[in-house]
Amino acid sequence: MRGDDQTQNEMFSYGSLEERIPADHPLRPIRQMVDEALEALSPRFDELYGDSGRPSIAPERLLRALLLQMLYTVRSERMLMEQLNYNLLFRWFVGLGMNDEVWHPTVFTKNRDRLLEGDIAQEFFAQVVEQAKRKRLLSSEHFTVDGTLIEAWAGQKSFQPKQENDSLKPPPPPDPGSNPTIDFRRQERRNDTHQSKTDPSARLYKKTRGAEAKLCYLGHLLTENRNGLVVNTRVTLASGTAEREAAVEMATEIPGGSSRVTLGGDRGYDVHSFVEQLRELNVTPHVAQNTSQRRSAVDERTTRHAGYGVSQRRRKRVEEVFGWMKSIALMRKTRFRGPDRVGWMFTFAAAAYNLVRMRNLALAAA
Repeated sequence: MRGDDQTQNEMFSYGSLEERIPADHPLRPIRQMVDEALEALSPRFDELYGDSGRPSIAPERLLRALLLQMLYTVRSERMLMEQLNYNLLFRWFVGLGMNDEVWHPTVFTKNRDRLLEGDIAQEFFAQVVEQAKRKRLLSSEHFTVDGTLIEAWAGQKSFQPKQENDSLKPPPPPDPGSNPTIDFRRQERRNDTHQSKTDPSARLYKKTRGAEAKLCYLGHLLTENRNGLVVNTRVTLASGTAEREAAVEMATEIPGGSSRVTLGGDRGYDVHSFVEQLRELNVTPHVAQNTSQRRSAVDERTTRHAGYGVSQRRRKRVEEVFGWMKSIALMRKTRFRGPDRVGWMFTFAAAAYNLVRMRNLALAAA
């Protein structure tokens, strides 16, 4: 017998959101780890919010919503609020009930800015790393460092001469309209003479020869070699020495005291001054040798050991982290301005990657 195609709007819904989410859903273990980290951050949230006034959005729900935005590549806050309005899975993860009102996108962003002004991302990241440490997922001896470009939220047309450089020839007047055509040919543009009007901290930079120079920042990661989890992050202004400087800073923060550790890296770190700095920190430089028309700073006393070859194979895992953060977690082109806010989101994206990686490791072990 054929059924009737009739739509009847029901006034009541029987059952809870907890019952509607499958027991083996991949978000369940991530939700458990997130709740554990947020519970540890509760005293820090009390410091950020006052005791009087109208209650704001709970910071725990804000952070869970930001995690969803990265895990599911939701490209805007408006789309995130739309998903929260009808997606029961998203409501369950954030902590909203079926009938709870969803926030306006502007209200959500203004409440999020309060967290951006604090160091919540770094503290949340530290709590996730501590969970990985308790589960014995981290190596305490072998690490890898690398950097990547993060395209700034600024267009090439905003990169204009600084006011103090009166000697520079001004560009021709642009065409009328909101998106005028500007010809940059035969115009020398450098970071010391030009500056972006949209994001003054962004720098015109390229990592490889022949690539297009873009307004960007540099994001740096320190990963451990056992499972490829991120243990430290940095965001700096783009320059030719920023990767090595950030690597030295993160090397000084490696836990372990006087015990010797290894640090892998690509050929860009094969510089005598950098290798000497690592050895002064009791860190063995397992960086790839750059022997193209030059002598490598890493000699046979390092390369003759079998561990050097292992580090060279394991160091490529950091590229998987960069790939996930750029393709999934919206870090290919940042939507924020200034190194502080870009660094906040970069660290939070690294925490999101660790959560996904820890979930996968737990499933593989089971």
